[in-house]
Amino acid sequence: MNADQNRERTVAAGGITLALIAFAGFPLGDAVIKSMAGDWPAQAVAALRFSIGALALAVILFLREGRKGFQVNRPWLHMARGFTLFVGTITFFSAIYIMPLADAVAISFVNPILTALFSGWFLKEKMQPRTWIATIIAFGGVLIMLRPNVAAFGWVAILPLFSAVAMATMLILNRMVSSQRSIFAAQFYIAFWAAIFLVIATLLGHWFIPVMSVPSAPDWDVILRCALVALTATGCHFLLFMATMRTTAAAIAPIVYIQLLIATAISVFVFGDPIDRTAMMGGLLIILSGLLLWHSERKATTVLEA
Repeated sequence: MNADQNRERTVAAGGITLALIAFAGFPLGDAVIKSMAGDWPAQAVAALRFSIGALALAVILFLREGRKGFQVNRPWLHMARGFTLFVGTITFFSAIYIMPLADAVAISFVNPILTALFSGWFLKEKMQPRTWIATIIAFGGVLIMLRPNVAAFGWVAILPLFSAVAMATMLILNRMVSSQRSIFAAQFYIAFWAAIFLVIATLLGHWFIPVMSVPSAPDWDVILRCALVALTATGCHFLLFMATMRTTAAAIAPIVYIQLLIATAISVFVFGDPIDRTAMMGGLLIILSGLLLWHSERKATTVLEA
């Protein structure tokens, strides 16, 4: 093995390490959000978290690109990205307020399967039989996981599924703008519009929906925890971006499932949620479907490169 190959392997290993850190950080932020259940409404927490994130990203974007960084093409598309992030965030935050963190995270892992389906429908990418097989397995897992949760929490337990649909739609929109702006601009625009929609939803909920009423201004510890989540989530997204610059998406994809392991550990040992064997079986099916799709796509890529 020559020096160039050694260097490539070292760079790739560094990329995988960055992805590992990033994916491990996401459930930690989810745990911080769940810890605020009862302290402040979910929609208000989401609005504050994204407002802080958008402000920080605006400062970074201005320092790096100046005023030109804020010039946009097709602003409606960035608005749509923000709206899907708004829907995905408010439904997921509400879900982890009312149900075990591990279950909510596991159900949201149907996201890659939905993205593959939406790519075929909206981007006219060819749908392979393996995609349909993985989809059937994934939704079987979701139904198994939802069965005990619907019985315990009612139909609000499907909130993480709504979140997964919104996030999959967001990924499709991200592909449509991927060549337009820098990573800093793309991050700012989506956080900015998500914050706008979340603030509007919080105000409307406070005025017209009693259960969404915001009782008072947030305590300092709520503000601190929202800032912490904004910082860690933004940092994790940048780490993922850096990881994709060092290794392939196919190498990174399977690492995403470390989130479920960490979320399960936090759910059990921090929040004291019991482990439901039926829900675990559904979660394993979702993981299996994701790994099946990843393996098939990696194999197809290898054949094309050959």
